[in-house]
Amino acid sequence: MLQIRGLRKQFHVAGKEIPILDIPEWHVGQGEKIAITGPSGSGKSTLLHLISGIMRPDEGDILIGENKLSGMSEALRDRFRGEHIGYILQDFHLIPSLTARENVEIALARNRNTGRGERLELINHWFERVGMLERRDHKPSQLSRGQQQRVAIIRALISGPTLVLADEPTGSLDWETADEIAELLLELCGSDRHTLLVVTHDLRMAERFPTCRHIHEINEIHRRVRKQGGLAI
Repeated sequence: MLQIRGLRKQFHVAGKEIPILDIPEWHVGQGEKIAITGPSGSGKSTLLHLISGIMRPDEGDILIGENKLSGMSEALRDRFRGEHIGYILQDFHLIPSLTARENVEIALARNRNTGRGERLELINHWFERVGMLERRDHKPSQLSRGQQQRVAIIRALISGPTLVLADEPTGSLDWETADEIAELLLELCGSDRHTLLVVTHDLRMAERFPTCRHIHEINEIHRRVRKQGGLAI
């Protein structure tokens, strides 16, 4: 479902080239649920940005199904991401002037060629799935952080993406709420057979996943650094 081949990415800092990712090969099967852990600065979020097409690698290929992101223009990558990838972020990125329902409806309108009545029926169904049907007309400032993340999850999943990416989705939540969000995300992606990749510092969350990979296991740079006795980036 997801294939990475010969991927390399580096950043330019103070006139120096700092290698971040070097992944010779990595495959993720359809429907897999994988947590990716590792220290800050180790390339976890960069990896998600590359897989989503937000960033381009310096070298290598990323394929989602039969679609090669490296062969797409920025505009095509943006369109592909909108149609096939659900992205969940730590800080929710909800539009404060819109209600929860309106925040979801904007995303749905981009991806579904349906009438407003059908869209609203689907939106209500999803708010019921996450236990927020009665809060759908509240604005983000009227919701708790856990409720805001539930809205962000609806927005990411409602269009039926091929792949779901989550970057520290519980990072700004208390432990009890984080556990609830982790359980909800796994339940929804499991029942709808989404492939799910989650970057997290939260080992409690990572332990819930069928597969947990440390970024060092994926990234050749860190394997080389560890063998040489140096410090990881």
